[in-house]
Amino acid sequence: QVQLVESGGGLVQAGGSLRLSCAASGRTFSNYAMGWFRQASGKEREFVAAISWNGGRISYADSVKGRFTISRDNAKNTVYLQMSSLKPEDTAVYYCAARPFNVEVTPSRYAYWGQGTQVTVSS
Repeated sequence: QVQLVESGGGLVQAGGSLRLSCAASGRTFSNYAMGWFRQASGKEREFVAAISWNGGRISYADSVKGRFTISRDNAKNTVYLQMSSLKPEDTAVYYCAARPFNVEVTPSRYAYWGQGTQVTVSS
């Protein structure tokens, strides 16, 4: 089992920045690829970004490329999502997820999920 706890969400004005964190516990964090997903009200959960177990492969959704940066610190068992130039359409609950080793963009490929953190971007 891997337990994931997100933090760092909140209310921010358009153009602002936030950094989300996801702390992992349980099995060896460095064996897992980590993903960030989001779900806006009334919409399906969508891929945001993912990073492989060693950080060697990173993937972003087109909608966040150039604005969001995913990173991980295996010594701290934590993955981060730095979000800049935020837009109202980025408003959603953000979830981190874990799966063994390699990145995937499909939510169903991830076995472990956090409880989510709300990000609200005002215009």
